Amino acid sequence: MNEIGTILLAAGLSARMGARNKLLLPIAGVPMIRHMVEIYSGATGRPVLVVTGHEADQIEDALRDSPAIICFNPDFEQGQARSVACGLQHAPAARRLLIGLGDQPRLQPKDLGELIDAHDTASGDKISIPQWQGQRGNPILIPTSLRARLLEDPRAPGCKKFTRAYPEQVQFHALPNPGFYADVDTSAAYAALHRTFKEATV
Repeated sequence: MNEIGTILLAAGLSARMGARNKLLLPIAGVPMIRHMVEIYSGATGRPVLVVTGHEADQIEDALRDSPAIICFNPDFEQGQARSVACGLQHAPAARRLLIGLGDQPRLQPKDLGELIDAHDTASGDKISIPQWQGQRGNPILIPTSLRARLLEDPRAPGCKKFTRAYPEQVQFHALPNPGFYADVDTSAAYAALHRTFKEATV
């Protein structure tokens, strides 16, 4: 069984960005979703399962020849929980599984490594969630022992309802890096992010 796997969610409508799909916008010279795949693959040393939906063909094109495995969610318009369920149903066997968002490009492999280390140092049988100053972050890390339980409720599969209904199955880790808590939803957020990456390469 593989040591650790990744489900990366890339199926959303990107509605707040307007006409542009945020996951296709350039970050560090490549589409954002490709950048995220490289971050997760760099942290785990393994391919990344990418759940697609909205503009799936364009997302797949952006990931060509990258360490990505594509999983299309036909129910993507029903919300993120359905994409999580799709990913859980198709992810390869792994003792631990990261579930992340496709629009958190401030994350670095070392940040994901800190989450993995915190999980292993605490209880490996609970879901690990980054938290800082009362704010929950992403990705989360789930043990294989809880994978099936996240799919038990067909009306609300996935992590959000489960982690709130069963707090005893969750552990929070104080991880201050802002990348865990920052996604890119608007044109203004992307402009600020783009400036940060451009300045970092000058």
